[in-house]
Amino acid sequence: MQYILGIITVICIEVVAVAGLSVFTGFTGLFSLGHAAFIAIGAYTSAILTYFYHLPFFIALIAGMIMSALVSLIIGIPTLRAKLRGDYFAIATLGFGEAVRVILENLSITQGARGLPGIPHYTTLPVAAIISVIIIYLTKNFIWSKYGRNAIAVREDPVAAEMGGIDLLKVRLLSLGYSAACAGLAGGLFAHYINFIQPAMFTSVLSTQLTAAVVAGGIGSLTGPIFAISIFIAVPEILRVANMWRLVAYGLILILIMIYRPSGIMGYKEFSFEFLRKIRKPESFESGV
Repeated sequence: MQYILGIITVICIEVVAVAGLSVFTGFTGLFSLGHAAFIAIGAYTSAILTYFYHLPFFIALIAGMIMSALVSLIIGIPTLRAKLRGDYFAIATLGFGEAVRVILENLSITQGARGLPGIPHYTTLPVAAIISVIIIYLTKNFIWSKYGRNAIAVREDPVAAEMGGIDLLKVRLLSLGYSAACAGLAGGLFAHYINFIQPAMFTSVLSTQLTAAVVAGGIGSLTGPIFAISIFIAVPEILRVANMWRLVAYGLILILIMIYRPSGIMGYKEFSFEFLRKIRKPESFESGV
């Protein structure tokens, strides 16, 4: 039972990171392969503050969010000002992620590649679940706000959006800052859940998993990526008895989603009880009701 609760806790933590990335990749239309760097920055910032300076947990989490958002400006301002998009921007973020990992491996305060052991255990299932619900609520409001609608307009047609008076750089930077802050929060929760972090945990594999969850879930949906990351974490754990074949199953799931649902699990829709009623309505017509 404790093992299952642990998996649910990790899912809640990953949901925080995916919700933020869905704003940047899904609703703003820019692919990032370096979000593991923001998770690492949030994890190390909050862990150092509680481990060495004994700051309260929630203050350390907020500090990790702020630090990740500020660092996102380092990669965001030059690349977005240069209007890098598509593969070019994805490669730039990939290089940024690797640079951050190498820096963390060579700092004395992070204890290099050995990592930080003995981080206080503050993240529990209720804490992770409550924070994930809050982030989902804030992200939903962000998407439906003026800035969120501007982001969708930028994703659909940047030229038309700019001619309509939307500041492309401002919208993209705001989306990147929000997603980086969410990633930093997820990193802080993760560090205080497993009580140990090292740079090798935050490689491009983690970034790819988050981006794959957003694409597989639906780039125009918030709930779709949440479903996808839950599947990506839960299925390999359920198939752990199958040893290496569980990783094959992981890849097979991703391939099947892309073949049969190229727009993602939810596409541009959101999960809601109204959505369920719309699915059931055609059956009522067929039965003559």
